[in-house]
Amino acid sequence: MGLRINDIVPNFSAETDLGPIRFHDWIGDEWAILFSHPKDYTPVCTTEFGAVAQLAKEWEAHNTKVIGLSVDGVEEHKSWKKDIEAVSGAKAVFPIIADASLEVSKQFDMLPADAYLPDGRTAADSASVRSVFIISPDKKLQLSMTYPMSVGRNFAEILRALKALQKTYGQPLATPANWTEGQDVVIALSLDDAAAEEKFGAFDARLPYLRMTSNA
Repeated sequence: MGLRINDIVPNFSAETDLGPIRFHDWIGDEWAILFSHPKDYTPVCTTEFGAVAQLAKEWEAHNTKVIGLSVDGVEEHKSWKKDIEAVSGAKAVFPIIADASLEVSKQFDMLPADAYLPDGRTAADSASVRSVFIISPDKKLQLSMTYPMSVGRNFAEILRALKALQKTYGQPLATPANWTEGQDVVIALSLDDAAAEEKFGAFDARLPYLRMTSNA
């Protein structure tokens, strides 16, 4: 069974292009995003990792570390980063895990149902799917997404989801559909009207169970 929301994520050891890590120690007291890709030197993956590189200031502003993963080796990762940077125009300063053994991919259930590692493998027959895991500072999984190999991820949406998670983390709040940073948020039903007003002040009750606030 794969990881569920609020599970503590595995504390694995791994080699990356920036050196060895112990995952929980690497996260430290920050948020983290682990994202896998099928294979280095493939077109969609290169555009995806370029998008991650372009968002470096956003990750830093939101106290978030990002780390990639594929079944390729450390030297392939190091060399491939040159292509990522050439395409994106941004420095790829985040580490990429070399998961040739599939140990991490299996712990996070990142593999397609019939995954295997034949000699001369390609992205189509071997590798981790496009998964994303957002992890809070307490090392618990807060969000996961999995895409097929044919669909590139929208990292603007992943950033939006990160902002929503941080906005509501440990608070009696939720974000409505299509929420973006700065918009009103939903007051959780765990608070009655009196408690909601005490905590957030006057709120907009659009329905008895849909109460919005800008004071969070």
